Order: sequence, then structure tokens, then C-alpha cells
Amino acid sequence: MKEFEFTINGNKYSVEIRNFESNVATVEVNGTPYEVEVHKELKQPKTPTLIRKEVKSQKSAESSQSRPADSGGGSSSGGFQVNAPLPGTILDIHVKPGDQIKKGQNLITMEAMKMENSVLAEKDGTVKEIKVSQGDSVLQDDLLIEME
Repeated sequence: MKEFEFTINGNKYSVEIRNFESNVATVEVNGTPYEVEVHKELKQPKTPTLIRKEVKSQKSAESSQSRPADSGGGSSSGGFQVNAPLPGTILDIHVKPGDQIKKGQNLITMEAMKMENSVLAEKDGTVKEIKVSQGDSVLQDDLLIEME
């Protein structure tokens, strides 16, 4: 990471800082590794750390929001997923499992970039499972709803 040369009481030391996390630094002094604790008030970052809930395994992790060209119309063969278009917070869920929906119907309202955004159905189908709850924070492309 960074290398320094120190002279203490006439003795020369070669110090390499290998890693620095929180208030603990991993350093190497003349080839000998040490972990040292730094006694200095740490600045708290202004950006909060995002902690996500564990994602349940999905049968088709590669599948994304279906495109109209994938299977035109509302045939119920093969499911598709509705993913978050932007990172944000779920404000309201307008459907429930088993609901029949039409293309363009509002499925979820979410707050993203200080604006309310509607997540619309890209094609006709039936709601199979809702993967989020009101108040959940989601990242872009997180799974919101599984459809049939």
C-alpha cells in the first residue's frame, strides 16, 4: 500500500502499510508483520453502509424482466420476473398473488431519487409471488414479483 522510512533513536526502519480497516492497521516493519491499533478519533463516513437482506435462491437467477419480443402476448406458459428499475424504497404494492394483470397495469409504487415511480407490467399475466414488502429497500434489478 504505502512504504515509509523512519529513523528512531538512530535506527532506520522500513515500514510498509499493508491494510488499514477501521482503527487497525496491518504493517510490516523491516520484514516483520504487525497489527497495530490507531488511537485517533475516526471520521464517520457521511454515506451510510447498505445492509441487504439475504436473497432467497431463485430457480432462474439469469432470468430478467421479460421483453415483449420474448413471447408476445399473455400466454401463461413460462414465467417471467419483474425487477426493480432503479434503487429505491417500496411505497405500495398494488397486486397480490393470484391477481390477473394486463400490460401497462401499475404493480408497485416505489420511491427512487426522491420521486415516486410506478413499476408497470410489461405484458399480461398472473401474479405468482411477491418478493418484497412495503418499506423494503431494493437495488436496481432486484426481483420484485414473479409472474406466470
